[in-house]
Parts: sequence; C-alpha cells; structure tokens
Amino acid sequence: MTRTDLLVLGSGIAGLSFAREAARTARVLLATKRSVLDSATQLAQGGIAAVLGPDDSFERHVADTTATGGGLSDPRAVEIAVREGPARVQDLVALGASFTKVANGGELDLHREGGHSARRVVHAEDMTGREVERVLLEAARAAGVEIREQTMGVDLVVRDGRCVGAHLLDKRTGTVETVLARAVVLATGGSGKVYLYTSNPDVASGDGVAMAYRSGADIANMEFFQFHPTLLYQPSAKGFLISEALRGEGGILRLADGSPFMAPFPRRDLEPRDVVARAIDRELKRTGHDCVYLDMTHLSSDLLLERFPNIHAACVRFGIDMTKEPIPVVPGAHYQCGGVLVDLEGQTSIPGLLAVGEVACSGLHGANRLASNSLLEGLVFAHRAAAAITAALPPLPDAVPEWDAGRARPSDEAVVVTQNWDEIRRFMWNYVGIVRTTSRLRRAQRRISLLQDEIREYYWDNVVTADLLELRNIASVAELIVASALARQESRGLHFNLDFPGTDDARWRADTVIRRGMPAHPRARA
Repeated sequence: MTRTDLLVLGSGIAGLSFAREAARTARVLLATKRSVLDSATQLAQGGIAAVLGPDDSFERHVADTTATGGGLSDPRAVEIAVREGPARVQDLVALGASFTKVANGGELDLHREGGHSARRVVHAEDMTGREVERVLLEAARAAGVEIREQTMGVDLVVRDGRCVGAHLLDKRTGTVETVLARAVVLATGGSGKVYLYTSNPDVASGDGVAMAYRSGADIANMEFFQFHPTLLYQPSAKGFLISEALRGEGGILRLADGSPFMAPFPRRDLEPRDVVARAIDRELKRTGHDCVYLDMTHLSSDLLLERFPNIHAACVRFGIDMTKEPIPVVPGAHYQCGGVLVDLEGQTSIPGLLAVGEVACSGLHGANRLASNSLLEGLVFAHRAAAAITAALPPLPDAVPEWDAGRARPSDEAVVVTQNWDEIRRFMWNYVGIVRTTSRLRRAQRRISLLQDEIREYYWDNVVTADLLELRNIASVAELIVASALARQESRGLHFNLDFPGTDDARWRADTVIRRGMPAHPRARA
C-alpha cells in the first residue's frame, strides 16, 4: 500500500500546475491513465485568455466572461480568474514557455476569439497546449513529482466522511493498488467521449466526475456541455478542431451556396460558441446538408500560414488548402462546463477531496464557457488549491482495507462493453445534444437506466479493465447530464430545450446540484 501526501489524478494543465506548486512542500504522486501527454491540454490550439494588452482591462474581461456565462457565473470566481490570470501566464513565461510574439517586437501576440471584446488570447502559434504541457511537465519533474503513467483511478477511498486515497488500476499488469494520501486531487479533465462526435482525446471519459459522484460529492451544472462549432468535417480526422481564432482573424461561416448565415447576428461570426453551434445545427437541419464551411480565402495566405501552421498542415493532409478553399466544419462536443462542485480553493463537498480544471465546477464558466478561459481556469485555480491544501495538510490516514476483487473473473464477453459504449454515445448525441426536447431527454433517461443495470451486473461479475471502467464512468456521466437537463426547465447558455425556450431567473438563476441518492435541484451559491 503506497502512502503519499497528495495524490493527483490527471496530467493536463490543472494536474501538472497543482503538482508542481504543491511539490515545493509536499510529496506528490501524479497518476495518469495513458501517457502523461494524453490530455485535452496537449490538443489545445487557441490559447490562454488574460488581460495583457494596452487596450484591454480586467473589467472588460470580467464583463465578457459574465455575459457569455448566461447569468450563472460566480462573480467571485470570475474576478479571481481574471485578476490572477496575468501572473499565472508570467509564471509560464518564467518557466520557459515560448509564446508567439509580435513581429519585430518583444511583446506577446494576442488573438481575439468569439465573445471577447479585445485581443487577449496568449498563444504559441496554433499549438498552445503542447507548449504549456511541455514546460509544466519539465517543471513538475524537476520539482520531484512522482509520475505514474498507464495508471487509472477505479474509485476513491472515503472513510468517516473524508477522502483518504484511491484505488488505482495499473493497466500494464491488471492489478489494483490502494494509495493512501492526506488529500486527493481530481484533475481528470472532461467527458466529451460521452458524445458520438467530439474534439476531446480518448481519455476524456468523465472518470473524475463519476468517481466523485459515487463517493457522495456534490456535482453541479452537468447539463451545460459546450459544443465547439467547428470541427473538421472529415471522417478520418477524428474530431480535429478548427480553432475559434480563425474566426477571430476574419473567417466567415458559409452555407454550401456561399451565403454567410451568421450575418443577422450582432457579432456575426464572433458570437459565443453556444450561439454559433446552435446556428450551425439549425442550418444543417434546415438544409439537410452534412456540414457548413469556414471561409478564410479572402485573407492573406501569408497571414494564414504564419498564424495557423498546424491547422493548415492538418487540412492539407486531408486534401483541403484553406488558403484557396473553404474548410468543411461541423459542431462537436468540446467542453464540460459543469463538474464536481468546488469552492474557490478547489475543495469539494467531501473533506480531503479537491478538484481542479475541467473536472471541477468552480463557477467561472456558468452556463457557457468563454473561449480560452479553460486553460486560464486550470492555471489559476490549481495554483490556489495547491497553496490552500499545503498550508494545512490533514494527517496521513491509517491503513484501510486493500482492494478486494471478490469472485470476479476475466470476461469472455468484452463485446458487451463495446456495444453499451456505442449505444450511450449515439443516443446522447441524438437525444441530449445541442438542441433538446423533454421527450428526447426522457427517452435517453430510460435507455441509460436499463444500461446502468447491465453495466453494474457486468462490473461486479468481471475483473476490472480500463475499458470496463471507462464504460462505467461514461454511463454515470450520461445519467448526470440527462438528470440535470430534465431538472432545468428553461433554456440558458448551453442548455436549450425547445419545450422551455425562455429563461426563468426566478427559479433557475442557480446551479443544478445533484448528489448520489438525491434528485437534481436548483441551489444558489453561498
């Protein structure tokens, strides 16, 4: 049985930021279920939103974030993220992050993206996440963080109401080990794989939310799932993201006949993601077409090659030259705005259990995330969580019972896992997607209830594998999204129900909170 001060699950920007900071004064074990580089951070193209330009201000960034959040962003979380963001970006620069700078100058080049009123997105060309991951990983290793790859969380260990560790599956050996810790930090990212089409990496199966829910933690706002408007429409591209920064540079969304369908909107192609995704969804349903097109051909080819070399090269691999022809795009599941409910230091409703990054519901995003506020959140709140928990580490717990596999046997029917996984992702896409109805949500609820019974029986009868754990987790996440969406009888931000098209501030200007054994219900933040 391994003992450590802090156990971190996840190796994206939030997990590595926390681990690096906490390792100054504590022993940190970081587990990640595939390679340390398998994370949504590694794939992030756009950048980090922070007030660094002379024509920008904290007040403008706060206003943009709040407006995009549909009235649900926690003002305290927004203020903290915006005001502490520039310092966290400078931390990355001090670690050696090579962000793109303006030509012939030493100042950072800043992109503008949808929903932003100014240029404030720090980037490393169009591969920002890769650069951030590089410097944080080097810093975490230099700080002495122990990193275990191919290691996946099975369940949290909670004793006397406090989280004291976790059971971890070593995917290479198939064995489950119990790790005791003074505190456990969930930094497992999102759950885009619950949907059929997603920009997320394969690791995004909602593991942290599912483990926290099973342990009795409060989960909030799972109905708010952001669909990125522009994924490359190419079956073999596997959810390749076409960054919002392209529209920030003047890209125009068009139908097959060339008409610019965002023209009637006030901000045209720079509307927030929920508005653009719904507009595309509406046009696809109206025309019956498979995709719309993002047109960059009116811009300088030199500009496009300079600012978006990775996206240009990827499109060329699929036979598309964006300097000469529009890029075919469709929406896809992109970001989980809800998650494990936390305070401003990452503490969940279970003592000893923290959550940072996309897995957490910090209150920053509200009903919809402003572009490039995700990496910002990971940096700011991981830093705050590390400072808070290391200042008062709980005692190391006594030994707890080891993992007991019972009478579980190796499965000879793995097809059950594949079938259930595919069914969940398909009905979530069809019934619980960009635009919803109550009848579709109820259909999804009935299906997930039946599948949950099958999955539980299979889980307890068979030896755990990574595929089985991911299926179990994605089913839990699907159940939470559906229950939360049914509870919120209004339309707000990313949740749009045709049966309740209006916004109900009197009842629903509040988080949708759900806990195991309790129905989803509105609850205002303290």
